[in-house]
Amino acid sequence: MKQAVTAIELDGKDLPAHCPNDAMPVWSSHPRVFLKFDSHGEARCPYCSTVYRLKPGTVVHAH
Repeated sequence: MKQAVTAIELDGKDLPAHCPNDAMPVWSSHPRVFLKFDSHGEARCPYCSTVYRLKPGTVVHAH
């Protein structure tokens, strides 16, 4: 049985998003990577597989 993944929800003030995030303990850190969200508003860290999700209604501004 597949376990449900809990995503970290972000809004506009949290962008640009990166992992590890500020709430993660130092002992579990890895190189900082900036996250690219898919069309569904989700991103997964390539190092630790943490899932990030944009809160509904979040506006992402182009750079």
